Amino acid sequence: MLGYIAALWGITGISLLLGSAIYRLSAIGMQTFDYDLNWYHWVALAVSIAFMGFAEGYRGFQQAWSPRVAARILFLSQNVSPVRLILAPLFCMGFFDIVRKRMIVTYCLTFGIIGMVLLVHQLDQPWRGIVDLGVVTGLAWGLASLFIFTAQAFFSQGFQHSPEMP
Repeated sequence: MLGYIAALWGITGISLLLGSAIYRLSAIGMQTFDYDLNWYHWVALAVSIAFMGFAEGYRGFQQAWSPRVAARILFLSQNVSPVRLILAPLFCMGFFDIVRKRMIVTYCLTFGIIGMVLLVHQLDQPWRGIVDLGVVTGLAWGLASLFIFTAQAFFSQGFQHSPEMP
């Protein structure tokens, strides 16, 4: 029972984190349409949405991050500890109790994302909104894929993705 509570906390915490980013960035992105957009703004918007949908949503989330996180949520439900219970979202995202190489990649990606966020904050509208709408596309794709993979992990036979435990 405690394992399922930890798993629920893990996916809920991750969902709140991603959902909060989607909500905040959507509001900024929608401000883009308050401006008179030229043809090159529309092209940049289409490229941003397509690129981030593919690179972040499909390649980053659907093919790599979401299956691993779903596997870690399933693992957590069967291998709970006090630390894993309290820090379930961080455990599921791979910030601890994961193979060393993956942990290094996780921390480097996190710091890289923080750096990109700081850079994008410096952009003026409509450019910031154009970038943010692309990011929202990738994050929404990622959240949807996380829910699908987690459902597969718990309700299908033979979920084949690794939690990458040390």
